[in-house]
Formats: sequence, structure tokens, C-alpha cells
Amino acid sequence: MKKIVYLMLSLILAAGLLVAGCGSSTAPSNQAAGGEAPEIKAIKDRGVLKVGVKVDVPKFGFKDPQTGKVDGMEIDLARKLAKKILGDENKIDVQGVTAKTRGPLLDNGEIDLVIATFTITEERKQSYNFSDPYFSDGVALMVKKNSGVQSLKDLNGKKIGVAQSATSKKALIDEAEKQGLKIQFLEFGTYPEIKTALDSGRIDCFSVDAAILFGYLDDSTTILPDRYSPQLYGIASKKSNTGLAKLANDTVGEMKASGELDQLIQKWGLK
Repeated sequence: MKKIVYLMLSLILAAGLLVAGCGSSTAPSNQAAGGEAPEIKAIKDRGVLKVGVKVDVPKFGFKDPQTGKVDGMEIDLARKLAKKILGDENKIDVQGVTAKTRGPLLDNGEIDLVIATFTITEERKQSYNFSDPYFSDGVALMVKKNSGVQSLKDLNGKKIGVAQSATSKKALIDEAEKQGLKIQFLEFGTYPEIKTALDSGRIDCFSVDAAILFGYLDDSTTILPDRYSPQLYGIASKKSNTGLAKLANDTVGEMKASGELDQLIQKWGLK
């Protein structure tokens, strides 16, 4: 009789564990059934990866005014991710962004990723996921050759043009304070606007990351040798899209390890 009771208790316990197991089999909120993140599944269902890119930065992301085609190192990165997610590097939908618009476009879900010279900072990491850096640079200064400006010190009391919401302004404010300088800043929506302001004399200097400035260098301008505040570019995603963030980070890591990232940088003449 005792054996029968023990057997029945064992069966009841086993049934309870089975029910509990079934109840806990639901995928976590950030992971779809089958282990795939919901944001990645949504991209596959849509059939296209939406990426925010620069369209005014030669060699990184630039729209050819003749053909309308956007190309550059960061576009190649977007293609690599599309290939990984969708099996076809051409299944990308690139949207032009600026330093001011790229964050909000991620927030409202209009784009899946930002690959747009987006500098990684501790403050920004509170709002977005960032991959490991795929490119490193520093803030630089472009001036007219005939201006006589040789360093930041020569810009004391003068005007520097920077992009809205970019990290350039803070980097230069910090450096100016160290040197006891007083510098005025004018903020612009796009890099071509800053270059136009420099050419017209509205500002005395155009400041952004060196690699970006080189895309605007011409016979009338020069880029000073000093660099300020290291700028590390990362692929950004919405904070809640952890699966997509991991995929982007893994891709950057794989490209670094294989040498493909260095090849891409060399391809676009960025080093």
C-alpha cells in the first residue's frame, strides 16, 4: 500500500513540474520564439534593413549629386549587416541623418541602426546601444590658408563653426578653458553649411573630426595638425533592441579579427 501511495505522489509531483515547465517556456520579452530577437525577426519580415547614414561626409557616407547614389565606408558596413541578417547586402534602405536627427529617428523606430560617424560617449550610452568602435579619430580645425591661424590659441575671440548636437563643441570648450581662451561658436545643421560659412568669412574655423574635414579640404583651406578629444565611432541601436545590438557588435568584432575592417578603411582612404 505504501508503495502505491509513493507512486501516486511521484506521478502528481511529475505532472506539477511538467505544467510549471510549460508555463515558463514563453520567450523573454526581448527574444522571439526560437531564440531570435523580435527586432531581427521584424527586419526579416520587412525584408529590408533601415539604416541612418551621413550623406554629406565624403568617404563615410556621401550622396553623389549626379547619380543620387549614397556610398562610403559606413554604407559598406550597412551592407555587411544586411547580408548577415537578410542574406543579401543590397537589402538596405539608407536614410540621410545629421548629428541632430539620428538619435530621434532611432527613438521613434524609423530606422533600425545608425552608422553615421556617431561618436561613443558615456552620456550617449545611457540612451542607445553602441557597438565596439569601428573607427577612431580626433576633433580637428580647418581654417583658410590666408587667415594666419596656426593653432587654437590664434582663434581666441574668434568664431568656430560646429555641427548641432556634435561632440566637437564640448571638446573645444574643454581645451579652450585649459588654455584660458574665449571662443565663440556657431552651430549649423549640416557640414556643407559650415564650409560655406567658412568660405564667406562668417566663421573663422570649421571644426569636426579630422577624417570628416578631409572631405571638405580644398586649395583655399588647411587642416591644423592638433587633435582634441579622441572620437570613437560605433554602430548605434535603440536601447531596447539588445539582440540587434549584439549582432552589430559581433559583426564589428568579426571584421576586426579577420582584417576586413582594416581593408574597408584602406579602401576608402581613411588611414
